[in-house]
Amino acid sequence: MHNKFNKLTWAVAVAAAAFASQANAGGYQINEQSVSGQGYGHAGRSSNVNDATIVFGNPAGMSFLDRAQLTAGGTYLNVNSRIRNAEATRTLGAGPAVDVEGTSEGDMVPGTLIPFAFYAHPVNEQLAFGFGVYAPFGSKTEYEDGFVGRNLGNYTELRVMSAQPTVSYRFNDQWSVGAGITYNRVDGELHRRVPAPGTAPGATEELDARIEGDDDGWGYNLGVIYQPVPETTLGLTYRSKVSYTLTGDFRATATGDIFDGVGVVPEGTVIPRDAQLDLTTPETINFSVTQQMSDRLKLMAGASWTRWSRFDEIRVIDPNDPGGDPITFEQQDYSNAWAYALGGEYQLNPQLALRAGITLDFTPTSDEFRSARIPSDDRRIFSVGAGWTPVDNLTVDLAYSYLTERSTHVDQERQDAGGAITSTYTADYKNEAHGFGAQLTYRF
Repeated sequence: MHNKFNKLTWAVAVAAAAFASQANAGGYQINEQSVSGQGYGHAGRSSNVNDATIVFGNPAGMSFLDRAQLTAGGTYLNVNSRIRNAEATRTLGAGPAVDVEGTSEGDMVPGTLIPFAFYAHPVNEQLAFGFGVYAPFGSKTEYEDGFVGRNLGNYTELRVMSAQPTVSYRFNDQWSVGAGITYNRVDGELHRRVPAPGTAPGATEELDARIEGDDDGWGYNLGVIYQPVPETTLGLTYRSKVSYTLTGDFRATATGDIFDGVGVVPEGTVIPRDAQLDLTTPETINFSVTQQMSDRLKLMAGASWTRWSRFDEIRVIDPNDPGGDPITFEQQDYSNAWAYALGGEYQLNPQLALRAGITLDFTPTSDEFRSARIPSDDRRIFSVGAGWTPVDNLTVDLAYSYLTERSTHVDQERQDAGGAITSTYTADYKNEAHGFGAQLTYRF
């Protein structure tokens, strides 16, 4: 009796597991690893050496620090989203499309604090060691219980945390190199309401489908800094891809009596399934230049490239049948993406530095594959910040960023139960965010 129901739950598991890849690689790369850098829009990420956050920005920069230091802090993100013209339908078999009742309140991203901590220790004028803990990827969307697009996704949480031991060596006044190894841990949770035929004629019940998965992986980063003259610093950083094999623990619960074509699956029935996919987060390259214009003013410019084109498909398999056909195959059509930044810092007096910057961040996703889980588009980010050094060994950095995205449109369609059920969701989104950052640096 449960054969068709099992196929339906497998389809849900596949959709959820597939999104685990999409969420991690769909343009939600986190840049909040430095509040001092946030103040000038991360324009000098690879070339401007302010504090121990250079462990992430460019490991070669540790050799330019004059003494050991510890930097810790975080950025609180407050995201606001407006949803307009939201509509959803369900189609059972050859029947007509039926409107899905529900709400579209928006503001589905909870406020989130993104922490980090770095330590850098110059051993001598050439050699330095460092260590960092930070979040390179992550996202969370939590729609209301009655969300009209719940059949495509109503809850998403993805967290990636990295730990990075690092070493750098300075050959002379002009050249320095650095390298780090990263241990990365990923875990996530995904929910979706899946339509299914009810026992009454024409009725539609829903499955509460949830999946949790985790894995870990290793990567590395490389950096180089070149100072042709003391006033000019060029920096280049490479961060490697990281490969994961996500294993999901899937459970689907019938929220009403469901007819699977043979018999009735009672309300409350829970059927677990496993799903597995190979996931590779893309490598990134960052180049920046820092120019000391005067004793008080320095300007920075930077560009980042991310190889999102690695995500041209999602292939999910049954780990209990590794030689079988894929459970699902989805074309993704991601494109390599660029981000550009300009910024500056003005040393108002020996204790206070003022900063400002602007960043343009282009999305790798296409209109065809944009989802309700990550309704994101091209971004513009405006930042201001300040660094206050009341005593020689202590600096407090504060920053504020305003992020605005281009208005975007979501037009999704998904089939379940072998194509017997079709769900659609369309809506217009407008997203903006406010980032409030604070960090403390202590020099030993």
